[in-house]
Amino acid sequence: MYSHGSESLIKQAREIQESELQKFYSRLVKLLQGKELGHETVDSLQRLHLILSATKYTRTLPSELHKRLSSLLSSPSEQLQVLSSAVLRETLPLSGQELNYNQDNFSQLNSHAAALLLSQAGCRADLSSLCALLLRSLESRPSEGPSHLLTHTLPILNTILTHSPECLTEDHMTLLSKKLVDWLRYASITQGGGASSGGFFTGPRSRQFQPVPIAELDGTVSGDFFTVLCVGQGFTEDQWMNVYSFSMLRHWLLTYHSVSNGNTAADAANRQQLSLSLSHSHSFSNDDRSEVDGSVVSMVSATSSSSRLLPPKERLREKAFQYCQRLIEQSDRKAHKRTDTELQKACLVEAVCILDCVCLEDTSLVYRAFPCIKALFGRLSSDLSFARVLLPLAQFYLNHGEMAAVDCECVWKLVIGRFPAELFNDPFLAHELLRFLRQNLESLQLRVPQYTRSFPNLLKFLAWDSPAVVDDFVDLLPSLVTAGTAVELLHTLLDLPCLSATLVLQLRSTCLPISEPGGRGLLSLDAFRSPSYRGLFLFLLRGEAGSGDTIDRLSTLHELLAEAADWPRVIQCSQTVPVLLHIFFNKVITVADEKLLAHLILVQLERSSLLLNVPNYIKVIHRVFSCHLLRLCKLHPSLVVDQSHELLEFAGTTANVYSKEEIYTHVVWVLGEYLSVSCDSRCSVRLITSCFEALEAVLFEITSSAPPPGADRPAPRVITTLMSALAKLASRSHDLIPRVSLFLSKLRSVARGGSVAWCSDEEDLVAIVTRGEELWSLLKAPGVAQSVLTPPPHVMTPQWHRDTNVAMPLRLRALTSLTHSQ
Repeated sequence: MYSHGSESLIKQAREIQESELQKFYSRLVKLLQGKELGHETVDSLQRLHLILSATKYTRTLPSELHKRLSSLLSSPSEQLQVLSSAVLRETLPLSGQELNYNQDNFSQLNSHAAALLLSQAGCRADLSSLCALLLRSLESRPSEGPSHLLTHTLPILNTILTHSPECLTEDHMTLLSKKLVDWLRYASITQGGGASSGGFFTGPRSRQFQPVPIAELDGTVSGDFFTVLCVGQGFTEDQWMNVYSFSMLRHWLLTYHSVSNGNTAADAANRQQLSLSLSHSHSFSNDDRSEVDGSVVSMVSATSSSSRLLPPKERLREKAFQYCQRLIEQSDRKAHKRTDTELQKACLVEAVCILDCVCLEDTSLVYRAFPCIKALFGRLSSDLSFARVLLPLAQFYLNHGEMAAVDCECVWKLVIGRFPAELFNDPFLAHELLRFLRQNLESLQLRVPQYTRSFPNLLKFLAWDSPAVVDDFVDLLPSLVTAGTAVELLHTLLDLPCLSATLVLQLRSTCLPISEPGGRGLLSLDAFRSPSYRGLFLFLLRGEAGSGDTIDRLSTLHELLAEAADWPRVIQCSQTVPVLLHIFFNKVITVADEKLLAHLILVQLERSSLLLNVPNYIKVIHRVFSCHLLRLCKLHPSLVVDQSHELLEFAGTTANVYSKEEIYTHVVWVLGEYLSVSCDSRCSVRLITSCFEALEAVLFEITSSAPPPGADRPAPRVITTLMSALAKLASRSHDLIPRVSLFLSKLRSVARGGSVAWCSDEEDLVAIVTRGEELWSLLKAPGVAQSVLTPPPHVMTPQWHRDTNVAMPLRLRALTSLTHSQ
């Protein structure tokens, strides 16, 4: 919100009268005609910008003022450039002056003028004409134009490329590809006139009159062509263009790699032959060493003559390949400054990404690139500080490893093994690794067998920083659910809060001293360090699935981690588990058979009492279990008979009524709904009777006595669900009807006697009794009761009473209106 003073200024700007505005325009023109533009001019320009931007209407400035503001775009003062560009972007261009830069006044172009030009581009034709002007300016010689022009041109072209790539024609692409080749490969190798203490991104400048060769980051004289990793006391314009070209090279290749360049089949065969000759010359020259500094000399001299025969696009690809190989060679040098070391890492990431891009375009380059890539991986893989560099290498192996018949197992052991295990608390790596996994899901599932077994490791990112990465796991989790991993994955998801606490303890154990006897300290931290409990924590910290679905002493683990239940990181983690469980069950029903689904039902029943006591966590998990228990049984009703023993054992435990109300209610409903011959022919009278007796005993117990000390009264829904289940079972075995009727009649008489210990709310008690009377009335006619309580599928499936396309709903409404008293 704006402050009171700001709102007052905005209000004044909106309410300014046209006559006052014209006077202000005239006064500003006079100020701009002066030789010196001081603070008054700056203040007036700022006020003009406020006036123009405060309303939703776009104004047209007087032609003289517009001309004066346009001239400020080339002012030596950047403040005036910024203000004039901002003002002009808020106005309409004068008639006939849209995008009015031509070859004569194009020398005034800078980033602020470019922003104005792009904002005024009304259509693709405008951008195309601007591109043509920009590209023509690239063809001019340094003597024909100002030296600063080129440094603004490429960033502008890159902006156009981002927002409207289709505005460049084939001729534009050819020309720019040629220029990029010249800047990347043929920049001067001597230092420029301006002095600098280090690389492009560091140090002040002074004057240097004696040109000297450029140097490498380790201080030695460079023996090869110029790159972004070369240093000197000053840099020439073409060296700066080398940097700009490298910064936009990948974007250029990715945007235009699919555009046809009109080459014939003969051209393609010629390129293949040239590529083979380049690969041959490179293989013979890898052992040559520079006498200057001992680095591997890139084979530009051996390839330059043959690469000149390539079309512009292929030639750019070849030069990009050489440039990236040179950067990889330079990255092996020991930089004197830490900032240069970080620059080496950044350039390595970009170089490997560009190599991957050009190899995707031309697969013949894969065989030339892999020796360099393998050597780089071998050099960096032991140093986890290069983790973010190693991810592009993993992408290269994933895209091209199969074609080159390269063993990639060591790469995946590092990326989905060591990275999550040791760098789970690095937020940047977590983001980039999970993005890498999301972007390559299909390839990983096909080519990396370790991927689906790596979920104990990958989930450490989620356990550590759930809010930041939960969106990534919403996409990743379905790919980790298979028939072989489902059970262990379910246990792992339920134990995520425990894993979160364990990761905190792991980090604390390395930085906190061991507590002295009698001293105050975390009991959980002492347990983490204790050999007696080490196995429990090591299981949570395992790096790969397959060592067992869960552990036997979960209750012990929960006791050890009891004090972690209110840690913010653990609470955040627990809040993401329900979301992931829904995703898990939605996926598992598509990959699991009935045997596996039956096992998952057992896991739900077992784990309903084995959860870390995080606030509200247990209740929410029970709700999720209940939802998907119903869904599994509805899809496969035979599961109820398969797991009848375990379901009856759970439903027959009275304590579950009070501690697991949600899931208990749904288990009882499932037993009453699907324990039927119509759902499974194996359902016998004996099984129905045993289920009836178990539920009857529980219902009698909770309605004939007060709840245990410390427990709430049973929920009315539990009681009505138990009554309905008993009535359904009795309707399928008529010998049981008298027992249900007797209980329901007693229930009515007890309720008439006044308040009861098991229900404190009078309205709830009335609802329970009403439900009991309905069931009692139904059971008086056993044939009708079964049809009503358990209607056959052919009755439930059409649901004619809800179908608005048939006459049944209309008839029902008519009968209802007739039977109601007027």
